[in-house]
Amino acid sequence: MRIDQFSNFDMQICMDWRSVKFDWNKARAFLVTAEEGSLSAAARALGMAQPTLGRQVAGLEQELGVVLFERVGRGLTLTPSGMELLEHVRIMGEAAGRISLAALGQSQALEGPISISASETYAAVLLPPIVTKLRRQEPGIHVEIVVSNHASDLLRREADIAIRNFRPTEPDLIAQKIGMADAILYAAPDYLATLGHPKTPYDLRHADFVNIDRSGGILKGLNSLGLGLAEANFPLLTESYLVMWELVKQGAAIGILDAQIGDAEPGVVRVLPDLEPLRFPIWLVAHRELTTSRRIRRVYDFLIEELKR
Repeated sequence: MRIDQFSNFDMQICMDWRSVKFDWNKARAFLVTAEEGSLSAAARALGMAQPTLGRQVAGLEQELGVVLFERVGRGLTLTPSGMELLEHVRIMGEAAGRISLAALGQSQALEGPISISASETYAAVLLPPIVTKLRRQEPGIHVEIVVSNHASDLLRREADIAIRNFRPTEPDLIAQKIGMADAILYAAPDYLATLGHPKTPYDLRHADFVNIDRSGGILKGLNSLGLGLAEANFPLLTESYLVMWELVKQGAAIGILDAQIGDAEPGVVRVLPDLEPLRFPIWLVAHRELTTSRRIRRVYDFLIEELKR
């Protein structure tokens, strides 16, 4: 190949940067809106005003010369053009996340923000004293507590560190097992009195329980302990552990919670104290690249030490 031929070939495969006429913020607005299904949900996810987000999506449509969404009721549906572009923008989002992770992983500054994801009960009961102690030792670290009863996606930077009850399988995540926790049945004394102060699992056959798992996992787990319950024993349903716990304290039904939290509440007692508990692990999880960050490593190690207490 002659040198002039090589130059022409190189020009053909090089990126024509002048053809890229949109910015990442608008593409991100489109991506999050598509994944969340509405402008309001996307605005909450991005922490921005809905009108601002709407203008970004409209701006991207104008710059690309295509219609990305159609309104259906109160939600949005992707147009064929939007569906075709979504996968490309999703790849951009994953690349942006990797860039952010790589940059954060190289940071040696101890001061700065960090986000910790935990379930409602852990976030409300276990983390506050730990975060208070951390802030006294490291006032330059600003902590965001992400409250979620579902596993936060660390690969998409929904949090920097997560407290979970299962071991992660993603190869890009690292995890440290903190230990095992006991899930115990609790109820208000007045409610147990209405059941005649049950002494055996059979005595709970007519008891009411608060269901916190639509999949039936709680029912299956309790029956593995020999309770012999049915769906009729779960007339109350909530996906909020805090709501469940308040119902238990008010005497509405029986609930199940980590013994470390339940035993500290004076208004409830253990149901069938000799019953074998449901046991589950506690894991501390972070992205592998974040371990090279001095700030992330400091908080990660601090959480391990405090949670093991």
